[in-house]
Amino acid sequence: MTGINDSWLPAPVDLTLSANEVHIWRIDLDIVDSLRVSFAATLSSDELTRANRFRFEEHRQRFVAGRGSLRNILSRYLKIAPQEVRFDYEPRGKPLLADDLAASGLLFNLSHSQDVALCAVNYTSKIGIDLEYMRSVSDLEALAQRFFLPREYELVRSLPPHQQPEAFFRYWTCKEAYLKATGDGISQLEQVEISLTPQQSAKLLTSEEWSLVEFIPADNYRAAVAVAGSALDFKYWQFTAK
Repeated sequence: MTGINDSWLPAPVDLTLSANEVHIWRIDLDIVDSLRVSFAATLSSDELTRANRFRFEEHRQRFVAGRGSLRNILSRYLKIAPQEVRFDYEPRGKPLLADDLAASGLLFNLSHSQDVALCAVNYTSKIGIDLEYMRSVSDLEALAQRFFLPREYELVRSLPPHQQPEAFFRYWTCKEAYLKATGDGISQLEQVEISLTPQQSAKLLTSEEWSLVEFIPADNYRAAVAVAGSALDFKYWQFTAK
């Protein structure tokens, strides 16, 4: 497993996305109040309602920062204003572009944990991304036994205690990224087979027709992106509001 991904670059002004490219955006959810107010002005009424349902102000602020950033990112590809981006939702809540915007073929997925979010974008291929902060998990082995395949559980259990959390979150993010791409729920985690070791990157054994890429977006985070297809070119952008 490699170290922190240090290849995040500012996106070019004339941003383009070719058919074989996948763009990964890193988003800081801890933003200044003036930018949060600007983002809130681009959200739809249902998004604002969702934001206001959060019990804690910190979570409301992160939701607004995440959705505002997502709208800003997608607007760059669609060549429209952020407030003009419209969403539909799959039965499990996954957002996708609505109405005539869907005809663009642009597909995306968003994941957030603590004060970091990631957005993955490409054309026409199913895509999913998952990000997890490596928090302390008291019942780690029990969760691994419940949600992982026997071989995966045995690998986690066989590792020294200080290596178990990283292996657990690597398995989790890889499985979640694939399930988010396919639209299946967390109940299918044990159906997704992943091969990995502390020294080797993960491979998706469930299907050879998918690309699976792991990376470390920040210290103590683990992330993975799953995309239908192969021979893809991944580019990593640091999001900055226009």
